[in-house]
Amino acid sequence: MEYEQIAYEVDGPVLTISLNRPDKLNAFTGRMMYELLDAFDRADADDAVRAVIVTGRGRGFCAGADLSAGASTFDASSAGAGADVGVEPAGEGRVPRDGGGLVALRIFEMNKPVIAAINGPAVGVGITMTLPMDVRLASDSARIGFVFARRGIVPEACSSWFLPRLVGVSRALEWVMSGRVFSAEEALAGGLVRSVHSGEGAVLAAARELALEIAENTAPVSVALSRQMLWRMLGADHPMEAHKVDSRGIYERGMSADVAEGVTSFLEKRPAAFPQKVSTDMPSFFPWWAERSFE
Repeated sequence: MEYEQIAYEVDGPVLTISLNRPDKLNAFTGRMMYELLDAFDRADADDAVRAVIVTGRGRGFCAGADLSAGASTFDASSAGAGADVGVEPAGEGRVPRDGGGLVALRIFEMNKPVIAAINGPAVGVGITMTLPMDVRLASDSARIGFVFARRGIVPEACSSWFLPRLVGVSRALEWVMSGRVFSAEEALAGGLVRSVHSGEGAVLAAARELALEIAENTAPVSVALSRQMLWRMLGADHPMEAHKVDSRGIYERGMSADVAEGVTSFLEKRPAAFPQKVSTDMPSFFPWWAERSFE
């Protein structure tokens, strides 16, 4: 797929995906949605990519949905309408799927760490798309808003599931019900972002430092498993569910070439060279969850 609204740049083990409509503050469109889905598929299939950073070109991260269609922007009741929030027209008993939700669910399924470098305004889908990412860093110029109620719509991109799990239900409700735009410092205090960075390029540099720390020191299969274990267990109804998966993971990984290398390299006081790949060496019990369908 040729990208028009994102940039896909691999530097060593780190992929940087940049939202690339700087003249529109990287406002989200249907085209951008499809390009992001393709980029995440491509990244997951590439064993050379160990971590993914998502950022924005220019002075914004993402100003939310492109509202250039005016009042019909979110109307997916007929073919061709609501193209930025639905990927199929309503009718024949079908509900149009939310495009931000498709992106969020694809990120949730990732086998690679995903880091958001929020370099400027992140509003609406511009912030909800980051919630399934594993770590969010923000520039001190970032302004964040879950503005849906101020536009007469509701939270999307599965954010009613992700946001309360990240910041707690009371803070999530305050931000969603008020719809106000707030500072990076408030996002930091609320636990939405990991850190705030000052100066041009500082947030992207910090994100890359974190990505390299993961890429240069860990086993890819272990990271992929660990990522899914932590996210999936957010919905478990008892710690026994975690114990079941932990036990299978420890058993199969304990026999692996990665563990032999990890322990030996530690004892020999040298960097590990983990041989196993996500594309070919995931354990036999993976995935352990039942796939969910949209109805």
